[in-house]
Amino acid sequence: MRLGLGWWRPSSARFIGNHGFSIGVDDVQPGESLNQKKKITIDEGYEKCHELIALYSKGDLIPQPGCNRAQTLESQISCLLNKLRETAGDDCMSTLHWRNSPLIMSQCGSKGSPINISQMVVCVGQQSVGGRRAPNGFIDRTLPHFPINSKTPAAKGFVANSFYTGLTATEFFFHTMGGREGLVDTAVKTAETGYMSRRLMKGLEDLSVFYDQTVRNASGGIVQFVYGDDGMDPVKMEGKGGRPLNLDQLFMKVMATCPQRGHDTLSPELILQMLNDKLSGQDASSGGCSDKFKEMLRKFFEDRIKMLRSTWRALQLDEDRVGKRDSSIEERVAADISGISAKQLQVFLDTCLSRYHSKIIEAGASIGAIGAQSIGEPGTQMTLKTFHFAGVASMNVTLGVPRIKEIINAVKKISTPIITTELLSEQDELFAAKVKCSIEKVVLGEVAAAIKIVLRSNQPHLVVELDMQRTERYMGISSDTVQLSILNDPKIKLKSEHVRVIDETKLRIYPTGTDKSKLQLELHNLKSMLPKLIVKVDEV
Repeated sequence: MRLGLGWWRPSSARFIGNHGFSIGVDDVQPGESLNQKKKITIDEGYEKCHELIALYSKGDLIPQPGCNRAQTLESQISCLLNKLRETAGDDCMSTLHWRNSPLIMSQCGSKGSPINISQMVVCVGQQSVGGRRAPNGFIDRTLPHFPINSKTPAAKGFVANSFYTGLTATEFFFHTMGGREGLVDTAVKTAETGYMSRRLMKGLEDLSVFYDQTVRNASGGIVQFVYGDDGMDPVKMEGKGGRPLNLDQLFMKVMATCPQRGHDTLSPELILQMLNDKLSGQDASSGGCSDKFKEMLRKFFEDRIKMLRSTWRALQLDEDRVGKRDSSIEERVAADISGISAKQLQVFLDTCLSRYHSKIIEAGASIGAIGAQSIGEPGTQMTLKTFHFAGVASMNVTLGVPRIKEIINAVKKISTPIITTELLSEQDELFAAKVKCSIEKVVLGEVAAAIKIVLRSNQPHLVVELDMQRTERYMGISSDTVQLSILNDPKIKLKSEHVRVIDETKLRIYPTGTDKSKLQLELHNLKSMLPKLIVKVDEV
C-alpha cells in the first residue's frame, strides 16, 4: 500500500507538469440543447411571473401572513426567479463534460462553485440590492425607459443572459448595482465584525475549565457546571455531528484485529447483558461517562442485534445454535460473518471507554477565548451573511452578523420577531381562520373595491365600496367594522355624524370643514389616507 502511494505521488506530479491545466472560452460555451432548455425554462418562468402580476393588478392576489399584496408579489416572484436560475444551473451542470476545466476546479475545491459555472454558461440570475430585487431609482420605476410601476423580471434586475453571451446595457447596470453592494458590504462589515470580535474576546477571555470540570471566571464564579454539558473537547471529536467516537469504524477495527476463532458467538441477550454490566460498573462511572454516551452505545448494539437477527433469519438458522462449537458449518460461517465473541465485545467496550476518557477536556483550557474566536473569525470572513428564504415571508429571519450583533447588544426590539402559538382547539379549522384574521393586519385598500369622490352642490362626500369576495376572506369585516375603524383612527379625526353606513357594502364619508373652497382638498386628503387605514376585525 505504502509503495503504491509513493509511486502515485511523483507520477501524478509529473503528469500535471507535462499535461498542464488551463481554462478557455470553449469551457464556458453552452451547447445547442442547453440553449433550448434555457429558453424553455426562462419563458415558463416569465409566464408565471406575468400571471402573478396580473393577479396583483386585479386585486385577486391573496396576501401571505404578515404581508400586504405588494410584499407577497415580490416574495413569490423572487422565489420563482431563484428556482428558475437553479433549474438552469442544474441543466448546465448535467450537460458539462467530466473533463470541463471549471467543473474540475469546482469539484476539487480549488476555486469556484456550481453557481459561478452556471452564471458563466447559462444565466447570471436575479441581482439583489439589500436582499431584494432592484429598487426604484426613478419615479415608480428602476430605469426611465421602463413603464411606471413595472414589476416584470427584466425591469427589476433579472439577468437572463450569461457572461458568455454578454449582458445587455440594462442588465449590466443592474449587475453593477449588485456588485457595488458587495464591495460596500465588505468594507462596512469588516469594521463591524472586528469590533464585535474584540468585545466577545474581552467578555469571555477569563473563562476556563477547572479541575472539577466546571467552567469558571477569574473570580471563581461558576458559569457552567460541565463544559458544553458533556465535558468533551470539541477538537477531539471523531463521529458525525460532534459525536466523541465513530463506533462503526472502531467496531470494524476490533473485529479485524481480534479474530473470534475458538470462541463462541454471543447471543443477543448476552451481548446486552455484558453491555449493561460494563456500563453500570466502576469502569464507566469513575471517569464520568455521560448518560448520552451510554445511550449511544446501547443504540449501536441494538441496531447491531437487529442486523444479526435479520441475517440469521434470512439464512433460516437457529438463533440459539449459531456460533456454538457443536453447530453446523452453515451456522459457523454465519457466526464468522456477523457474530461477535465475548473477547471481542470486551475489547471493544474497553477501547470505547478509554477513548472516551481521553477526549474529556483538560483542566486549564481557555475555552472562553476559543469560543470568542470561533464566532469572531467566521464573522470577519463574511461567512455569516444574512440568508433569505425567498417566497416565505415569515421565514425572512435575521441571521448571521446582524443577528449576533442583536444578541451581543441585547437589543430590546429585534428586527424580525416571530411568535409561535398553539390553538386551544386544534381540530377546529373555522376557529383557526378566525384567530388568523383577528391577528393579521388588514388595510382598507385590500378590502375596498373603490374609494370615489362624489361632488355635489349641496354635500360633496366620499363613497367607500367594499368588495364582498375580499371581505369573505377576512372573517368579521363588514361596513360596521370599517366605520368603527375610521372613527377610532387618530389621524383621520372624524366623528360619527361624518361616517354613515348605507348598506352592507357601502359607506359615505363627509368632510368636517365648512369652508367650501377647502372641501375638495380635504376630500382628496381623506382619499389618500383611507387605503392605508388598518381595519380592526371583531375579536374572537
